[in-house]
Amino acid sequence: MSKWVLVTGASGGIGSSISRVLAGAGYSLILHYNQGAEQAKLLEKELVDRYQIEILLLQADLSLKEGTEKLLSSLFVPVDAVIHNSASSYYGLLTDMKQETMERMIQLNLTSPIMITKHVLPQMVKRGRGNIIAVSSVWGAAGASCEVLYSTLKGGLNTFVKAMAKEAAPSGIRVNGIAPGAVETKMMSGFSEEELQDLNDEIPAGRLGKPEEIAEIALFLLSDKSSYINGHVITASGGWHS
Repeated sequence: MSKWVLVTGASGGIGSSISRVLAGAGYSLILHYNQGAEQAKLLEKELVDRYQIEILLLQADLSLKEGTEKLLSSLFVPVDAVIHNSASSYYGLLTDMKQETMERMIQLNLTSPIMITKHVLPQMVKRGRGNIIAVSSVWGAAGASCEVLYSTLKGGLNTFVKAMAKEAAPSGIRVNGIAPGAVETKMMSGFSEEELQDLNDEIPAGRLGKPEEIAEIALFLLSDKSSYINGHVITASGGWHS
C-alpha cells in the first residue's frame, strides 16, 4: 500500500520538483496549490501519465486561517507525511510593511504549518509512524536585511522542527527541515544578469542550487535511510551562509 504525502505549494519550482521525485519513488500525492491551478493540473497529468500513481489536487489560500481550515477539511485520505513548502517573502524595510501583509505572511509561513501538523498528528500517533518536513531557508538562521519578517518566520519554523521532533519522536514520528540557499526558481526572476552573477560569485559552489537537489533531500528524509535523523534542519546552500 502506497503512502500519501501532502505537499503544500506543489505548483511552485521546489514543490513541483519534490512532487516529481516522490512520484518516481511510488508515493501517492496530495498536491496543494493556491493560484497555480494550471501548473498544478499539468503536473498532475504529467505524474499520472508517467508513474500511474494516485494524486489528489487541493486548492486553498494558506495565507488565511479560513484557507488553511479549507485544506484540512478536504483531507479524506490518511496522511503519512507532510512537506510544508508553501511560502512567500517580502523585500523591503520592515517599517514599510502593511499590517495585512504581515498577518498573511505569518499565517502562511508559520501558523499554517503548525495548524496542519496539529491536524495530522493524531492519526500519525495512532499508526505509530509519520514524517513531517519543513522547507525553511538559510535566512532562518542567518537573517537577512530587508527580509526581516521572512527571516523571523523561517527561524521560528526551524525551532518548530526541533521542538516538534522531541515531542513526536516517542510516537515514531520524525520531523526535519531543509534550509535552501539561492535556488533556480521563479523567485529569482526579478534579478538582473549582473545581480545573478554577483550572487553566484558570493556562493562558494559558484552557482545557484537546483530545485531537484532540494527534492532529493526531501526524498532522503522521507526514506528509511534517514531513520535516525530527527529534529535536524539540513542546509543546502552550496556553502553560502552555512
